[in-house]
Amino acid sequence: MQADSGLLDKAVLIAGPTASGKSAVALELAQRTGGVVINTDSMQVYRDLRIITARPTAGEEALVPHRLYGHVDAGVNFSAGAWVADAANVLGEVRAQGRLPIFIGGSGLYFKALTRGLSAVPPIPPDVRDGVRARLEEHGVEALHAELGVRDPVSAERLKPRDRTRIARALEVVEATGRPLPDWHRDGLPPLLPPGQFHALFLAPEREQLYARIDARFGAMLDAGALEEVAALAARGLDPLLPAMKAHGVPALIRHLKGETSREEAAEIGRADTRHYAKRQFTWFRHQLPEFEWVAPEAAKEQLETLIP
Repeated sequence: MQADSGLLDKAVLIAGPTASGKSAVALELAQRTGGVVINTDSMQVYRDLRIITARPTAGEEALVPHRLYGHVDAGVNFSAGAWVADAANVLGEVRAQGRLPIFIGGSGLYFKALTRGLSAVPPIPPDVRDGVRARLEEHGVEALHAELGVRDPVSAERLKPRDRTRIARALEVVEATGRPLPDWHRDGLPPLLPPGQFHALFLAPEREQLYARIDARFGAMLDAGALEEVAALAARGLDPLLPAMKAHGVPALIRHLKGETSREEAAEIGRADTRHYAKRQFTWFRHQLPEFEWVAPEAAKEQLETLIP
């Protein structure tokens, strides 16, 4: 099945907090229109993390085409820029097939890059990244924040002094390119989907209902083998600063595997971290992407039928 010819220059964006029911909405839309579901979640790109990130099941993936799920190794420091490059290729393929692209996920930065563009920071050489990480471990985050204050004072002022990941990133950029991060932000890449080329929905469940769903889902993920999945990841001995190593629930479950906390305590930490993340998702999309139309999950199907007959 192909999308209606009038939709070939359009895309549908379905965002929302974790556990809001996005996957079911996207799957139904793809089945109805012959569309392709394209992952827009920064953790579901990792092949090592199917269960703990609640990726679509193999059965769901068999129903309609799914792209950019589980295509990156956990040892890769994957970025929004790398995702945009992959998404550009997929978008071209989907449009060439005459299908409707359906971007779904919860990563606000990915959606912002998709619709607003992205800074043109070049790839960071591995030796530069390794050197910054080594200094971070040896001297601590406060020392690197002070160094950043000299080399990129604008970024240092903007970042919290203990934000290890972003401080390291800002130092990597200035060290590799000789230019501070804000300079690169000014010279950005154009959006893949300019205004007028997409319909965008944000699924906004009632908060207490959402938090209950998050708690229940984390328990279901443990029952489905999330702990074993995390054990296999931990056995690889990867850099704990890698994005995959910070997926919600992963650090707490690794501490449990080391005997530092009980399974129940680790599960509650994972649930709490996920609830806090959902709260941040509401705030981020409200302030950063106001073009998204907020709808209750139960109303999303009807809304999409109006937008995409």
